Amino acid sequence: MKRPTIRDVAAAAGVSRGTVSRLLNGDRYVSAAARVAIERAIAETGYVVNRNARSLVTQRSGSVVMVLSEPEEKLFEDPNYSTTIRTAIRRLADRDMSLVLMLAADDGDRERVVRYVRGGHADGVYLLSTHAGDRMVDALVDLRVPAVAHGAVIGRETVIPFAAADERGGARQMTEHLVERGRKKIAMITGPMDTPGGIQRLEGFTDVLGRKAAKKLIEHGDWTRMSGESAMARLLERTPDLDAVFVASDLMAAGALATLRAAGRRVPDDVAVGGFDDSSVAVSTHPPLTTIRQPLTRVAEEAVRLLLAQIDGDTVDSPVILPTTLVVREST
Repeated sequence: MKRPTIRDVAAAAGVSRGTVSRLLNGDRYVSAAARVAIERAIAETGYVVNRNARSLVTQRSGSVVMVLSEPEEKLFEDPNYSTTIRTAIRRLADRDMSLVLMLAADDGDRERVVRYVRGGHADGVYLLSTHAGDRMVDALVDLRVPAVAHGAVIGRETVIPFAAADERGGARQMTEHLVERGRKKIAMITGPMDTPGGIQRLEGFTDVLGRKAAKKLIEHGDWTRMSGESAMARLLERTPDLDAVFVASDLMAAGALATLRAAGRRVPDDVAVGGFDDSSVAVSTHPPLTTIRQPLTRVAEEAVRLLLAQIDGDTVDSPVILPTTLVVREST
């Protein structure tokens, strides 16, 4: 059977071939009536866009590359990444665009990302979990490719538009909650201090506790469950009489709970535990975890919106900061 062409679509819709072409190439100045007629004709004829042909005309690839600056094991361990990726795929699909995922865990990976983008294989870049001082970011800025970050890129906040949760505000909510529960010696396990989540969640913690946020009550993790386990062990060794801990992610909090359980500490009777994210991990721990819900789906949707606006040549309104919510469960 002959493959349907643009001419077939135009004839079925009762419009010119040029009008069909403009709509398929993203022209926003096609009338609503023509748009409806063309979309109906595409469905009736079974027409499928030839991406290679369209790319030659539009100089666009029809895809966005998402760059995750973490090792692959974190991709599969942390449920936050799957939520973000799934949301981005869905929103880009609304524009008939594809998402390509690339990991940038080392220098070789980062060089491949830059080569890929320089080769014109992506219309834009979505940066996820980018660390401060990453030279790949500077290379992408030099290429002048549309880019957006999920969370600020430290040191490039005014260069790369971003969408994020109010991480500092959420950390204040959790710390205030622990204080209101009557906890006197509150510790914290932070994320990596070269990420906005690591820095801003610690800032929220110290906003509330001030001088009570002593160095001996603060340990650092790397967002993994294992780092939560080891950080909690170090805190107990230094300050065995602590009665609460704010952990900067649910996954690390799950590790902290395992360490407390092994040490014979009851949660929340002896030690109250709070997390951050409200991921699927929070309801699978024992006891279920009090946490800060960050609107990951909305953040990803806003990031895609900012990126598509740049691809279309529009001015973007960055940053977009979305509020967080305290979710109280049995761990506090």
